[in-house]
Amino acid sequence: MGSRLPHLRLALIALLVTGCAQATAFSRTERVPRPTGEVGVLLMQPDIELYEITVAGLLEPKAEWTATAREHVTTALRMELRGKNARLVPYQPPSQNPAKEQAHIQLVKLHDVVGGSILRHQYTPALVLPTKKDKFDWSLGQGVQILREEYDTEYGLFVLFRDSSASAGRKAMMVVAALGGIGIPGGTQVGFASLVDLRSGEILWFNRLINPAGDLRTPEAARKAVQSLLADLPL
Repeated sequence: MGSRLPHLRLALIALLVTGCAQATAFSRTERVPRPTGEVGVLLMQPDIELYEITVAGLLEPKAEWTATAREHVTTALRMELRGKNARLVPYQPPSQNPAKEQAHIQLVKLHDVVGGSILRHQYTPALVLPTKKDKFDWSLGQGVQILREEYDTEYGLFVLFRDSSASAGRKAMMVVAALGGIGIPGGTQVGFASLVDLRSGEILWFNRLINPAGDLRTPEAARKAVQSLLADLPL
């Protein structure tokens, strides 16, 4: 979904270029406003896509890898949030209402676009927007209220991962090139997550993850990626 959006794709490329920078989580406030006791958090279906890097360096989508990764990441997210003082509500598409389901899909796409903008402008000092200097002020708009009304939750957690692994031919090329002193990149894992206030649409917290050796196709690797991504989640 998100990888077909040029805006997001360019932001992810920029993120990789500046990957040596510190991965800092941003928050709108020091503490997330919450009612007394348990708080409802809607866990949106993670937006995940896995690719195989061909010999020519092209990204080939792998549907089976993606399905496996989505299952592992979803399980890891539930485990990670279990220890929080939160009532976790897994997202279920309203399949009996195509119009409402399409509205939900558009919100996920909007999150991908806004997340791409945050990656580009919040993490790259030279590209910081004048209106957002020295503050974290991003929103998905009040359209997210449809999720609050449908699932009776105060907050929504949106997660995105893009993961790529080198093919056998690509790995062989990397070995040969290394013998000649030439470095050829292999796979890379990039992700980001947002905690959204479903009353106002404000993004209360955002974090990114860059891992040159990540792989979401195994439960353990997915768990480590999720733990790193949600390390500073203010719940």
